[in-house]
Amino acid sequence: MGVGAVLGAWLRWGASALLGAYQNQLPLGTLLVNLAGGYLAGLAVGFFEAHPLLPIEWRLLVITGFLGGLTTFSTFSAESMVLLQHGEYGWFLGHTLLHLCGSIILCIAGFATYRAVTF
Repeated sequence: MGVGAVLGAWLRWGASALLGAYQNQLPLGTLLVNLAGGYLAGLAVGFFEAHPLLPIEWRLLVITGFLGGLTTFSTFSAESMVLLQHGEYGWFLGHTLLHLCGSIILCIAGFATYRAVTF
């Protein structure tokens, strides 16, 4: 699980470095990793549901470790707080909806993608 977390965190750092920590009011690096993580989580849940005999350590490595290291609720929360502190209420609302709803929708899409490709 720790190896997965390190790899996910490195990838998150790379995305933030590549896209810039803050671009306008919407930090794209954080948004990208959270949306990608949602989609990949859906794929992973579909995969592990279809392969229940795999050792639990694989699920922990991928979902808890890698995707937990890749995605970041704490950075999202801090970015949200900064938007509120600056009185950017519209950006705050859009930021929050994109992260939360977008991640859940993409998780569902990832699960559906796995099911469509394998069944």
